[in-house]
Amino acid sequence: MGSLFPDLIISDQVEHLTAHSLGTKLLHVIQENHALADFARAIITHGITPHGLDYFGDEKYQDCERGYCFLKGRALVEQTIEACQIPPEMGWWKSHNIVEMGIELLISNRGNYGALIRRAFNNEELINQITDLLPEQTKCLNQGLKKRIAGFGGIIEIDKATPESLADKYRLQMHYRHHCNINTTKVARLIELAAEQVEEDLVEFFNFSHANVFQELNKLASF
Repeated sequence: MGSLFPDLIISDQVEHLTAHSLGTKLLHVIQENHALADFARAIITHGITPHGLDYFGDEKYQDCERGYCFLKGRALVEQTIEACQIPPEMGWWKSHNIVEMGIELLISNRGNYGALIRRAFNNEELINQITDLLPEQTKCLNQGLKKRIAGFGGIIEIDKATPESLADKYRLQMHYRHHCNINTTKVARLIELAAEQVEEDLVEFFNFSHANVFQELNKLASF
């Protein structure tokens, strides 16, 4: 749940950077509850501040201009603009999403991660603890947050992913967030291209990110 949470709570009330920078604050609040402390640590592994996976995927990777997914997405910008029918200024951001889905395609087919996600979404005790705690931290209402958790499985791919299933979920996200209609056939092909493009150095990226995220968590080991 924690590893998905930063994306789950983005809303009009909680903007992207805030959602991806909650981990340390929550860890201070819930340090006496070991289960929730693990939830907060998982948020950190995903987030931007402290440096989690999204920092290295989106913001900065080694000496590159931006993160790994933006680096890989640059070659797909024009095709993404055309396939998603979006303004040019949105192209690089959305092509980095295509790369993320290419990575998801590869990882999804290496293990039964969907069962873990379903178990988290059905953990009512944990969800109740989270919703009791988080309104003060995120300005989300309890029932609104529960509704978001209940509905999140409908806009992400939980089962083993295919290019087509990922493109269809992306269609829902793009319609909800930007009111645009993507060409799912073209997006599915772009996801396949992105998966091919990252295969040569994806392990290197994950190893680099793992080492740095582990270092961040060690700094917080006293909590």
